[in-house]
Amino acid sequence: MTAKEPAEIARAAVDSGVKKARLRWDRTLVGSFLAGAYIAFGALVAIVVSAGLDPATWGTLPTLFTGAAFTLGLVLVVIAGSHLVTGNMLLVPIGAMAGRLSLGDVARNLSLTLLGNLLGALFVAYFLAVSTGVVGDVGSDAGAPAGMAYERLAGIAEAKALHETNWQIFLRGVGCNWLVCLGVWLALAADNVSGKILGIFFPIMAFVAMGFDHVVANMFFLPAALWAGVPGIGWPDVLNNWLFAFLGNLVGAVLFVATSYWYLFLKDDEPAVPAQRSREHA
Repeated sequence: MTAKEPAEIARAAVDSGVKKARLRWDRTLVGSFLAGAYIAFGALVAIVVSAGLDPATWGTLPTLFTGAAFTLGLVLVVIAGSHLVTGNMLLVPIGAMAGRLSLGDVARNLSLTLLGNLLGALFVAYFLAVSTGVVGDVGSDAGAPAGMAYERLAGIAEAKALHETNWQIFLRGVGCNWLVCLGVWLALAADNVSGKILGIFFPIMAFVAMGFDHVVANMFFLPAALWAGVPGIGWPDVLNNWLFAFLGNLVGAVLFVATSYWYLFLKDDEPAVPAQRSREHA
């Protein structure tokens, strides 16, 4: 199995960011919808496999199972091909730092990607998690699979929407996307599917197990909980979480991954000549 050296990963990240930023708007939006849905699928399976595990018996292992199952989301994003705003927070800004994209390109791409991710996550939350009964609702039998899934979803959503301060959400967002972007970085290092999956697995499992906040995952967890009837959660709580998670995710990606690796491996490269804009951008 071959793997890229860190400097080669940095250049591959720039190339990937430029390619993503130059895509036509409709393709960016469709790819982003898919990524939001894939992350929601990872969140949904994570709820189902960890439901009903009593912490009195299992201790903190349910969080490990949740994190391991959730890795499905980023595996699908990277291997199947789609556009995730948290990953693009690394790839597109590092392309700008290398002189191949403008700040306008960065803002345009992150805005479109965020919108598409939101639509995809909401679609899975409403139609495939709540409307199907997979996560049950407030009236579900506590001993049935749907009832256990409801309790697990309620516990996750209440912690994120009601029990974290804004500062905690922001810091958890920083830690989350530092790790998510390292997962993307490690996936870029590998030249085969198994290597990419292995590179993704441990950073993603870790951020979920530690309870960090991923804005796109929370676009699934919180609306699903609201639509399932979890008491005490309203749209102001949801929007507040999304805002501070997004800001933390942005700082984690841009400061701790994109800027750090640009400084280590790209800062002293010859200035890039801006590439001709592809027709894909039109």
